[in-house]
Amino acid sequence: MRPRPHLPMRPLWRCRGCGAEWPCQPARLALLVEYREDRTALLVYLTTVMAEAGAQLSQLNGHAMPENLTERFLTWARAR
Repeated sequence: MRPRPHLPMRPLWRCRGCGAEWPCQPARLALLVEYREDRTALLVYLTTVMAEAGAQLSQLNGHAMPENLTERFLTWARAR
């Protein structure tokens, strides 16, 4: 059996592979490797999917966008 990839399950924004909030740790590592030569492109991608996640999660929850999305999607990916 092949391992499941750590991709987002929309509109819940949980990982298809492990069930954690996406991006989970394995997804973060894979994204850092994939975008290792272009951190700006990674941040643009994450900002785009964060906006999509915020819209979908707020519709599911029936209220405003969840507060932790910046930490969840962007803070970990900033250059250190």
